[in-house]
Amino acid sequence: MHTHRPASGTAFRNGRFAASTRELAEEVAVAISYNGTSHAVLMATPADLEDLAYGFSLTEGLVASVAEVEEVATVDCGRGLDLQVSLAGDAGQRLAERRRSMAGPVGCGLCGIESLEAAMRQIAPVSAGVRLAPAEVSRAVAAMAKMQALNLRTRAVHAAGFYQSERGLVLVREDVGRHNALDKLIGAAARAGIDMATGAVVLTSRLSIELVQKTAVAGCGILVAVSAPTALAVDEAEAAGITLAAVARGDEFELFTHPQRIIGGSLQDVA
Repeated sequence: MHTHRPASGTAFRNGRFAASTRELAEEVAVAISYNGTSHAVLMATPADLEDLAYGFSLTEGLVASVAEVEEVATVDCGRGLDLQVSLAGDAGQRLAERRRSMAGPVGCGLCGIESLEAAMRQIAPVSAGVRLAPAEVSRAVAAMAKMQALNLRTRAVHAAGFYQSERGLVLVREDVGRHNALDKLIGAAARAGIDMATGAVVLTSRLSIELVQKTAVAGCGILVAVSAPTALAVDEAEAAGITLAAVARGDEFELFTHPQRIIGGSLQDVA
């Protein structure tokens, strides 16, 4: 399926109306099924869907590693797509413990979770020791803006990227949903054998608790975003041992938690 399509309309510019054309991002219903049973429905961009299936499976705790996913098949159901995931080993049995139904708007990453305990799950603290210089935070954000091919066409999608000091921005994934973009990134990294403890996740969106949880599950210790975090996201990052660098615009950013991973970020280092 296409990720975007042109739409004709009328634009008001320079004091007058004129015919205009704009590329619009596609948004489709994507079901994720495990061993023949539908588990979740997301509204997503129809690109990098295998990465989405792997990343969602990992960050939701449905599989412990990519080795537990035997196959991902994409089936066009007419009104949407079905990602049919075949699980190996004990992963199918664990699935019953985390039943979810996430049909709902792309702005919500907790839609349909069956209990408060599942929504507020405890995440093991991240122990990643990678540190970045302040200039690298700015460099990572600037690099991702240039690598958002779909957003440059549509101005309507989020992106998640993975940055390493020695290689720069090594992966970028885009989606109409910010949670989907991060799941795609985590899935792509896992499939490529990239250890996310070796760098930083960079996001174009605001930071909510689910994005912090997904980053922690991936083992990444630094999370950078162009927008501000919610209060609960800061609490979660503090508990999970994640360095939260947000409101990253130009050469400026704010550190909310665990500043030691940004060189000079701890005030006592410069006192």
